Amino acid sequence: MIMYANYIPTVCMEEKKTMARNKYPEETLNQILTVSLNLFMEKGYEHTSIQDIINGLGGLTKGAVYHHFKSKEEILQAVIGRLNQGVDEVYASIRDDKSLNGHEKLRKIFRVSLNDHSKPEMTSTIPNLLDNPRMLAALLRNITEESVPKYIQPIIEHGLADGSIKTDYPKELSEVLMLMGNLWLNPLVFSDTTENALRKCRFLQQVLLGLGFDLLDDQMIERCGQLFRVYNEKA
Repeated sequence: MIMYANYIPTVCMEEKKTMARNKYPEETLNQILTVSLNLFMEKGYEHTSIQDIINGLGGLTKGAVYHHFKSKEEILQAVIGRLNQGVDEVYASIRDDKSLNGHEKLRKIFRVSLNDHSKPEMTSTIPNLLDNPRMLAALLRNITEESVPKYIQPIIEHGLADGSIKTDYPKELSEVLMLMGNLWLNPLVFSDTTENALRKCRFLQQVLLGLGFDLLDDQMIERCGQLFRVYNEKA
């Protein structure tokens, strides 16, 4: 994510006084992130302005917002970090689980991700990411710079070491799995009928079986179809 480091907002004296009176900066930060997330989901990132966020803060000033963030893009990065916080903890626990081999860890991460209870709500509220390029770029950056190197590639390399996974391309395989799962099979990126989504899932299942990965079962494929049904019902 590009940071606008030279953008210095002008803060009036009254706004400085407001910030000085703010004894609960963490509470203010949480409020900004909550309002911003709701607006990004309702209107889309591109159609949400800093003023929209300020208007939703119930009396907090522009200075209070700029005290924490220099730009809307910086707010987006913090919102995505907040959304990923709980997921990161779950993925790390799977990655570090010594009772599972690499293949079992990979399968468990796929299952946990699909069964995330927040997914139907997010799918029904977030606008299509093709219409929100900043949010789509943030998703891509998170996949390539966070999820792959921190979780998926270490799990695949563990599988290579214990013999449960066979590949000469651990990094490339990690990236393909994440991009297929998070983009090609994501209704927020490529909207499709439920029937076509199920066909995509079964195709991916065949491809992975050909590579020696028994990752997707019928329950997981049906879950993927359910997310597309939720998205199509809101459209």
